[in-house]
Formats: sequence, structure tokens, C-alpha cells
Amino acid sequence: MFHFKKLIIRSIDLFRDAIKPLFAKYSFLSRLYYLLFDQSFAFEQQAILKGQVQYKRQSGVQQYSSSLLRRNIHRLEKGLIMRPRKPIFALDYITETIEIYKLVKTRAEFDLEELKWAESVLTEYFSIVDRHPKVDFLREQFESLCISIDSSFKPYPSTERYKHTVKYDEFLALAKARRSVRWFDPESVDLILVKKAIEIGLQAPSACNRQSYEFMLIDDAETLTKVVQLPGGTSGFADNIPLLIAVIGDLSCYPMARDRHLIYIDSSLASMQFMLALETLGLSSCAINWPELKKLDKRVNKLLALPQYKRVVMFIAVGHAMADGEIPYSQKKSVELVIETGVDKN
Repeated sequence: MFHFKKLIIRSIDLFRDAIKPLFAKYSFLSRLYYLLFDQSFAFEQQAILKGQVQYKRQSGVQQYSSSLLRRNIHRLEKGLIMRPRKPIFALDYITETIEIYKLVKTRAEFDLEELKWAESVLTEYFSIVDRHPKVDFLREQFESLCISIDSSFKPYPSTERYKHTVKYDEFLALAKARRSVRWFDPESVDLILVKKAIEIGLQAPSACNRQSYEFMLIDDAETLTKVVQLPGGTSGFADNIPLLIAVIGDLSCYPMARDRHLIYIDSSLASMQFMLALETLGLSSCAINWPELKKLDKRVNKLLALPQYKRVVMFIAVGHAMADGEIPYSQKKSVELVIETGVDKN
């Protein structure tokens, strides 16, 4: 019976391989292929739609933060720093910006720092933009709501950036010191240190500064034991992980499917900075791949009590490296291999 089942699976795989060249020729056939023969993206497709529904339902506000407000305020910032700066700009989204500002202003639980940033940038915008009926009307609305302003949240000259003392050789040493550690000492991880590392992760760039991701800390033994078995990459060392972090992307931050990849891009940028920061705090880590598998996506969302529009991007194991625990050499590509010198016109 087992051999017969393997034969059936093998036959299906051969059939798929045979028809793929035909279905890959045209986009409509490619869509048909995944509809009929491969449900790999089914969970993601539904998650994207649910994210759009949730975005509409909550008017672009995600409880303590608003992806819509963050996006529009960042767009205003880019308009403010343009050279030459247009005398009038943002007419196509300034009404929407004020409307979402008015909405979050009424919410007591909304992040105060985000609100200060929005108010500071809006104040700067209304102070420099030329007179226009729409702008003048919205300026009056804004000034009636915004009483005190902290101007430290507006754009500033490059010379006023934070100063650092990290040299290239030091940073290279840090990058080389950070390796995927799979053997940890049993001592518990100080969550204060982890939060410090997350703070550095949050300094990473993200599309329109929306930061549509979360870090879920899993140190409860029962939950950790269940979750850590799900990724295929933990085989052999799952019982040795003291702290597991789920990096989660929130698709409800985007109203359009075209932005669906941003949760992966932005959270990965933050995760890399987070893992480098851990090294400076005496902690080690291992990034754990999370492939696109419908059954596992359903299981992990249920275990972590996540709505479908919140997607696990990856897991990160964190702990104190075992002194005699070995680490794969993992040879890295040379610089010459990864640099494209130009587009071949032939």
C-alpha cells in the first residue's frame, strides 16, 4: 500500500513537470495551473483578501498605530525635503490625511509618539505650502484640533543625524561574528535585552515607514514546544531553543494586493538589524525559514491565535551560545559573484 501511494505521488509529479512548460507560456494558463494543480498560494491569496477587508473595516488603523497615517505623513515628509520643493503639493491626499488624523486623535490608546510625529509634520506642511482653497480649509480644521506642537519630529538636515563611532572593520567583525547558532546554554534569556535588540530592529527602513510587522516572543514552554516543531529547519535542535521569536507581517496595513510583498521585505530588514543587535548584547540567534505551506500556515496561525491576515514571515531562535557548540562554516559568495556590472543589451 505504501509503495502504491508513492507511485501515485510520483506519477502526479511527473504529470505536473510535463505540463509546466505549456502553462508557463501564458499568464492566464499560469493562473489556471495554480487553480487546478497547485494550491501552494491558496492560504496567502485568502490572507491578502482578508487583509484588504480588515484594512477597509478599520479605516487604515491598526489599534495603536495607523498604516494609512504613517504612509501619508511620510509622503508629506518627502514632499517637504524635495529640491526644488513645490509651492503646493499633496493635494491628492491631504484631505485623507487630515481625516485619518482626526480619527486617531479621538483614540486614547493610540501611540503618542506617532501622533506627535504626525502633528509636527502637518504643522510644518501647513506653514510652508502656498495658499489654496483646499489647503486653507484643512489648515483651519487641523489648527482647531492641534493645540501644542513638539517640533522635534519634523524633517531635519543630514548634519543633525545621530553620530556613530562604528568603523568598517568593526562592523565587518560584527557581521562575521553573527552566525546561525543552534546550540544554546539552558539559561533563560533576559527579555529586557531582547527588547533592546528589537528597538534597533525598528530603526530599519520600511516602505512609507509603515512598519507592518510584529515580533512575538514565545518563551512559554508548552507553546514553544508545539510551535518549534513546525518549521522543517529545526530538526535535531528544537529541544535546545530557550526563546523563539515569530516575526509576523500584517497584511491589514495595505489596501491593495500590489503591496503584499512589503511585509516580507520590511520585516526581513528589521530582523537582520535585530539579530546583529543581539550579538552586541551577548546573545546569539538562528533565523529559521518558514516556507509557503497551507497546512503549516493554518496550524501556526491557530497556535499563535493570529487572524489569517497576519502571516508568519520567519522564526528566530535566541539564546546564549553553548561554548563548545559547533557552527557550520557556511561559505559566503565573493563580492565579484553578486555584483551586476550592467544590463546586457544583446
